[in-house]
Amino acid sequence: MAAATSRRDFLKVTASAAGLVLAYRAAPAARAQEVATLSAYVRIGPDGLVTIMAKHPDMGQGVATSLPMLIAEELDVAWENVRVEQAPADAELYGNQRSGGSRTIAMNWDDLRRVGAVGRATLIQAAAVGWRCAPHECSTLPGHVVHDASGRSASYAALAPQCAALTPIPMDSVTLKAAKDYRIVGKSMTQLATPAIVTGKPLFGIDVVRPGMLYAVYEKAPVFRAKVASADLDAVKAVKGVRDAFVIEGGDEPDGLVSGVAIVADSWWRANQARSKLNVRWADHSGSDQSTAGFARVAAALNQGPPHETLRQDSDVSAAWTKAAKTVEAAYDYPFLAHAPLEPMNCTADYRDGRIELWAPTRNPGGVREGVAKTLGLPLKDVTVNVVRSGGAFGRRAQVDVYVEAAAISKRVNAPVKLLWTREDDIRHDFYRPAGFHFLKGGVDPDGRVVAWQDHFVTFGDAKQAASSAGLAPTEFPARFVPNCRIVSSRIPLNAPTGPWRAPGSNALAFVMQAFIDELAHAADKDPLDFRMQLLGDAAVVGDGANAYDAGRMRGVLSAVAEMSNWRNRGSQGKRTGMGVAFHYSHAGYFAEVVKVRVDDDGRVRPLQVWVAGDVGSTIINPSGADSQVVGSVIDGFSAALHQKITIENGATVESNFTDYPLLRIGDAPPVEVRFVKTDNPPTGLGEPALPPAIPALVNAVFAATGVRIRSLPIDTALLRA
Repeated sequence: MAAATSRRDFLKVTASAAGLVLAYRAAPAARAQEVATLSAYVRIGPDGLVTIMAKHPDMGQGVATSLPMLIAEELDVAWENVRVEQAPADAELYGNQRSGGSRTIAMNWDDLRRVGAVGRATLIQAAAVGWRCAPHECSTLPGHVVHDASGRSASYAALAPQCAALTPIPMDSVTLKAAKDYRIVGKSMTQLATPAIVTGKPLFGIDVVRPGMLYAVYEKAPVFRAKVASADLDAVKAVKGVRDAFVIEGGDEPDGLVSGVAIVADSWWRANQARSKLNVRWADHSGSDQSTAGFARVAAALNQGPPHETLRQDSDVSAAWTKAAKTVEAAYDYPFLAHAPLEPMNCTADYRDGRIELWAPTRNPGGVREGVAKTLGLPLKDVTVNVVRSGGAFGRRAQVDVYVEAAAISKRVNAPVKLLWTREDDIRHDFYRPAGFHFLKGGVDPDGRVVAWQDHFVTFGDAKQAASSAGLAPTEFPARFVPNCRIVSSRIPLNAPTGPWRAPGSNALAFVMQAFIDELAHAADKDPLDFRMQLLGDAAVVGDGANAYDAGRMRGVLSAVAEMSNWRNRGSQGKRTGMGVAFHYSHAGYFAEVVKVRVDDDGRVRPLQVWVAGDVGSTIINPSGADSQVVGSVIDGFSAALHQKITIENGATVESNFTDYPLLRIGDAPPVEVRFVKTDNPPTGLGEPALPPAIPALVNAVFAATGVRIRSLPIDTALLRA
């Protein structure tokens, strides 16, 4: 039984520049044999087991293991005695709880270690009071405080109840461990959820069951933002097991409650089967004339005219063409992509007596709480969000659509409801990775140096700005590394919603930039890796502040991957077999990758081996988890490059399931060798930066094997037939 106290009595989280913990306050005293609440993050039981709260949602990236490792390290407890619980959505206690952008480690590296260090210092203080000695005379061994001179020892379990009476220790006053003293951080730890996952125990949002729970499906228009004109609700209600069916008017923003028809039944199967009786008719919508083929035609036409916007203009690009020994022109494009996490979107909601509680597999707990409160017209205090493990996200689950749908349906039927999307719902109502078109021209001088670079980027958006994740920064490599550089952009209106997809922006831009750089290397008759080294130049860092690009760190990983893959001695790889190289900086990570492929006579591309070198700072918190993130990134990249596209026709998504939107199968997944180049920089995240170079390294390898350039994704095997 936990001590009867509100967390707000012992830990106050307030806004700061980092949005993290500022003050630590001990909990009220706990009675003997009760769990002692040391802070909002830590509870210590009478058996010595330590429960640590996982502040951020885990969707497979492992933060429910790696973040508690930081606290446990500085608290000085044995990892086998640690238990982890997922923290609920509570910005007052935990600050920013959003997972995404590979920022979770960077956001918490210092502060969560301090949470553990303050806990350890408080336990030492409690022991020192009892032993009538100075705290500096004491030290700790895992789970115990020791008085060095006398050898006296006390367990954390015995000391924890005494901590409430002590003067709070300021967070910034503690000394953190040196890396050489780490017992937990830097050691490979199995993700704590792994046993439940491999044995099939209930863990995910899709597994949630509540007393008296009903099940719901929500039918939405194929054309995004279209509204319900009519539906045969009586026919649906006549289906056995259906409790209710009703139209929700909704609004126009996809990241919210949009128009649709809810069907609620005593089982999900019955609710979903009843959809066939709806005979829903959708109101006309202007977006119904949009199509993938139409976008391509518009992009080509826009390239023939003046751009909408100039993003970068360095020197005189037009004059530079006259000085180039060789020029190369090419048009690249890539498709819309869906996230397709293995666990479809879902949420369980329970509305009663003017309050609502949700069980949400989300990576944005605060956003869900605010979105539901706004949709239902409730004060924030009356919305509780229990964060449930997500079965993948990859950029999805930050939006609030499925969660406000579940909340609205639960309020309407006044009962707990689990809303579960089908795979078809999931793929056809996503926030897609934006498609894009690049019309490129580059020039190299007689020495093989890039002297001019031009890119007309045709993307999606309105007159003011690009759509979500559809932009191009004026500092995107190789900008600042080419003396004459012109980057312009034009935008196509789009009705379909877009959003971040694993390594937003970079997942597509790396393909274009690194594949075209490979074309320039070939035109210059240079080794592709040497050409990249030359392009990076000799400077340590280019730019400053948030836009700084550490060319030295990139050269470091490029050298490492050359050694790993034996690039210098690669020689002939055999018939229709080749190796390609690429690098990219994104999400604070520097990565270089080499891919070896074989292309069958029928055009099928078979990745044979991948080498990855990455620099994400000084410390890899959980090496086994880090390796898994890199391997998963490569596999995701290959799935997209080899198989995946979302096609828009008549304003709606064509693809619907893994039959026409396939993932890379396990038998086609190549071995991936990973090496981390450690540098004297704060550690950063790993969920995303390893993905972008995988795609261009793959297509560059295809060129090495066949002599055919891949400028459009996914790879068309018809182009590669012998």
